[in-house]
Amino acid sequence: MDFAAEWGKPLAGFGLFGLVKETGIDDEGLIEFYSKSFPFPLYRDEGLVFYNDFFNGRKLGLSTLNPLRLYRGYKQMTARLNEKGLEGNLKGEGIVQGGIIIFDKNGEPKYAYVEETGSPLPMDEIKAAIEAVKIGESEL
Repeated sequence: MDFAAEWGKPLAGFGLFGLVKETGIDDEGLIEFYSKSFPFPLYRDEGLVFYNDFFNGRKLGLSTLNPLRLYRGYKQMTARLNEKGLEGNLKGEGIVQGGIIIFDKNGEPKYAYVEETGSPLPMDEIKAAIEAVKIGESEL
């Protein structure tokens, strides 16, 4: 994963893991994701507890109904995936959205980023949140 590889030093001292919402649908894709992009523990959020508690069970929505903007956004997303050597697929549920949660050393959530399908991660914002948690800022 670019994030973990690029920011190994800022992530020092943090436990990194991923949650997936389903298994048995595209296990081959999960294995590829783990082996090529995210070599950290993956856990199944069977009851969608994290998705519901942190992201309000957010579902995929369209940011626009303009077909030209949708197409342009799709092309930009595809270009980013290709640049990173990643492939998308249409297997599995695909509607429930997730994000990133950063917890402090006591297991208290301090930051959450809600996924915006097709948009790149706000890496500078996430890095700032990691640094703030490291120095013990109570509010981000």
